Amino acid sequence: MDYLDLTIEEMNQLIKDKKVTKEDLVEESLRRAIKYQAEFNSFVTINNNAQEDVKKLELDNDNPLYGIPYALKDNISTKGILTTASSNILKDYTPFFDATVVEKLKESGAILIGKAILDELAMGGSGTTGHTGIVPNPWDKSRIIGGSSAGSASAVALGIVPFAIGSDTGDSIRKPAAFGGIVGFKPTYGRISRYGLFPFACSLDHIGCLTRSVKDTAYVIDAIKGKDEKDMTSLPNDDKIYSNLLNGKVKGKKLCYIKEIVDIDNYINCEDEELLYTLNHFKSVIKNCEEAGMIVEGISLKKELLNALFPSYITISCAEATSNNANLTGIIFGSREEGNSIDDIMINARTKGFSEMIKRRFILGSYVLQKENQEKLFFNALRIRRLIVEKINEIFKIYDGLILPTSGGIAPKIGEDSDKLSDRYLLIENHLVIGNFGGFPSISIPSGFYNEMPISVNITGRLFEDDIVLNMAYALEERMGLKGMLAKGVTKNV
Repeated sequence: MDYLDLTIEEMNQLIKDKKVTKEDLVEESLRRAIKYQAEFNSFVTINNNAQEDVKKLELDNDNPLYGIPYALKDNISTKGILTTASSNILKDYTPFFDATVVEKLKESGAILIGKAILDELAMGGSGTTGHTGIVPNPWDKSRIIGGSSAGSASAVALGIVPFAIGSDTGDSIRKPAAFGGIVGFKPTYGRISRYGLFPFACSLDHIGCLTRSVKDTAYVIDAIKGKDEKDMTSLPNDDKIYSNLLNGKVKGKKLCYIKEIVDIDNYINCEDEELLYTLNHFKSVIKNCEEAGMIVEGISLKKELLNALFPSYITISCAEATSNNANLTGIIFGSREEGNSIDDIMINARTKGFSEMIKRRFILGSYVLQKENQEKLFFNALRIRRLIVEKINEIFKIYDGLILPTSGGIAPKIGEDSDKLSDRYLLIENHLVIGNFGGFPSISIPSGFYNEMPISVNITGRLFEDDIVLNMAYALEERMGLKGMLAKGVTKNV
């Protein structure tokens, strides 16, 4: 039996019933990781000590994650295990401490199988810029899995692990989850400690998870959430057990969608069949919500404000990234290069250590932060962010959540360029950043297929109401019946 094709809940019950051992699960997970690595490139490092780790577990542990294999994004610190952020400048870096999320997973009894590839320094959305290569989509290898949590999404979609930990600064958990046909959840800002996460943009960064069902997501968040004295932005524990609160009772809950994003009439003379299908499919998602007892209504936002989402995000994130990564010099951190002076060493280290994409982002961030540019660029971007968050908070006084297609369609082909000024790109491909701007809990779940590739829907809710967002997603998942999916045919005959 392919035990790793099951949910966390089912695996945990089998362990309790002594029908499978935790050693069996880890062995099968490692076998799949090794089998698929050459073809799908999910990992920077496979944990060769996983079998030893599982033998060291306590004999009795009631945590649902006890003995369950998982993958960890390679921008999260692991003591004694290579942690590269998929960048050449950190290709040899091994931390001396575990991130808090890793410590909590160890306490729960979960077993690390490998460190998953990401877009370099988490600054990308394709899964193609990691220093160890491209992560293709398990549903169709000619397409991207998305990023930056590319390897995390790939490992879950392939059935190597039932859950993976990722980070989300703009959509980096939820978009690859959508393209991989799985669930991706970014909780309320501060719900999970970020101690040990390599920072990209601190005001936007979140740690979250990728799974194959909403209930599995709840199990993982239950294990890793809570206050951490090492992270001043972390929230006090809300003392809720999310997995116990999933009952699918959502009658009377109110959701809204933004008309300017999903109304076909707003895409004038659109010949994009994939987008048109996705927008029409969204109507069936709304019907499922209504049949579950929820109320769904359309609202309007100024298109000028929506069009500002992407440029504001790029401005803020690049500025913060430039500051956060100033220590990657080849002296304090990073691979050291030759040079006749300290300046030469730093220049050579950063020139050879970063890809062209990262250099462009740092240049943009430096430009934005120059004294003469701060007012018209950086502070204006912050003002736009504030206007957007204030508007969404007004909406959340009436509605329990915002529901929209996660993306305008299926995963793009590798190397396929988007028109960055098109309505599709500016509107439907970038609205997920609202969740990061406001720190709102946000989840993407599979909703259907187009040309045998998964498409997805996203629900974003009020601050601190992670349990309500999860329960609305749970109710919708039950209606649509797409939980527990694996990429088509890939895990057979392992």
